[in-house]
Amino acid sequence: MNIEEIIIDKVRILPRDKQQEVLDFVEFLLAKMQKQELSAQDKNSGISALTLAQEYIGCVEAPSDLSAE
Repeated sequence: MNIEEIIIDKVRILPRDKQQEVLDFVEFLLAKMQKQELSAQDKNSGISALTLAQEYIGCVEAPSDLSAE
């Protein structure tokens, strides 16, 4: 019996709410893994800090000229 089969057998024993917790955790692990893969790709692709920060431009209210403060 491989690890996948063992996990499936054990999850089948759990009540529905605990099965949902297992599913949530697996989805969390997958999202974390995808984020790490994207981060590694970004580091290797030579993307600039400006490109990575562009989605955050304008998300904070401030004076138009910060040097004046």
